[in-house]
Amino acid sequence: MGQRYIKLSEYAKNKSITYRTAWGHFKNNKIKGAYKDEMSNILVPLSNDTDYSKCACYARVSSNNMKDNLLRQQERLNTFANANGYEITKSVKEIASGMNDNRKKLNKLLNDDSWNTLIVEHKDRLTRFGFNYIKLLLESKNKKILVINESNEDKTDLMEDLISIIYSFSARMYGLRRKKNKTEIINFLEK
Repeated sequence: MGQRYIKLSEYAKNKSITYRTAWGHFKNNKIKGAYKDEMSNILVPLSNDTDYSKCACYARVSSNNMKDNLLRQQERLNTFANANGYEITKSVKEIASGMNDNRKKLNKLLNDDSWNTLIVEHKDRLTRFGFNYIKLLLESKNKKILVINESNEDKTDLMEDLISIIYSFSARMYGLRRKKNKTEIINFLEK
């Protein structure tokens, strides 16, 4: 695999410096291997200390009746990673709600140090809420998230989030109602 490059803005973000400071570094030839391409983008080679080519692929669906989709999703992720020169160190598939913040397989994956790029198909496959928190935490560990299909429509994201909230609350209410009915049945049988 050849040398990989990032834009100067991402370089600045990774180094926790302003874009203006990064520009000064580039202008004074302090960034080894950086160059300006034909579209005037400044590209900086990824440093050797962080190898972003080692990746983990994470696929998730909400229920068992979507297992076929889970397998196809994982296959698409693995194909994308291989086609783009990533070395897959982990490929995890999980059946769990995107609202659940205590998914065992995801937690184990996030604590694994064998990868530096997490590849997901859509943001909501990783989590319904709090995506940016996960992204910030991973960046603090010198890791990044790559979302293959980013939704450009905020309206679509907003509607999906609203549907997720309604679904989550209705599932909880149904669970509480079921628990109450079960308790009443047990109490009735004990009498």
